[in-house]
Amino acid sequence: MVRLSIANLCMSYWDRYVYRQMTKGRRRIWKGELTGWVEPKPPKNWSYTEHRPWSTSEQDKNIPGKRNRKVFVEPIKQWWLFPGDFVEIMAGKDKGKRGTVRTIVKERNWCYVEGLNCTYRYEQMIPDMPPMLIKTEIPLLVTEHVKLLDPSDDEPVGMEWRYNDEGEHVRVSLRTGQIIPLPHGFYRLEDGVNPNTYVEQKKDTKEKELTAITFKPKLMTFEEDLMEQMGIKEDRKRGKTYWY
Repeated sequence: MVRLSIANLCMSYWDRYVYRQMTKGRRRIWKGELTGWVEPKPPKNWSYTEHRPWSTSEQDKNIPGKRNRKVFVEPIKQWWLFPGDFVEIMAGKDKGKRGTVRTIVKERNWCYVEGLNCTYRYEQMIPDMPPMLIKTEIPLLVTEHVKLLDPSDDEPVGMEWRYNDEGEHVRVSLRTGQIIPLPHGFYRLEDGVNPNTYVEQKKDTKEKELTAITFKPKLMTFEEDLMEQMGIKEDRKRGKTYWY
């Protein structure tokens, strides 16, 4: 199974798919006879929301020709929050409440907590019927609005990445030094597949075939390697060459 054994290959094909979705409907650009036609690039001011770039709702908000307001986002070198983490909200009307992270949007440093930080509005869905109350979760900033909980005292705490005795990368509480367990969302790839729970399909490349070593490097030239495999022995001696 290619995407189970080599995550980089999975990311490669998935990045290409997202790239095609973000450039859908955009024309190629003529750069002159020397360069020729250039493939379109994703817009710089792409409006990221809870929905992912390949979804229909996201495509409708980023139609070709539409200019979105530029948003400045604080870069995070190493992401530390994942779907399934249990966090406490540190700001807003739900300050002090706790919940599970449902979705994260790395492009905006957003996270959505199940059932918290919501807005309510009435919408007339059916004529001549009472309006319905619609509940919508509002995103929270990962860098300011949420914190993980320390396993030892169940209180919000900062964390950092460290290596344990087995060489594994783990999250550690800054206050007590306890290891904060990783949720199921940590193992989920960008395409939504969890390698630990993925069921092998008929058309998947077998892991045994993928990890088989088919090439052994040798201190030989390409011609010498072929001659050895085909049983050809070279008895001739190279003649001397002279430079004038």
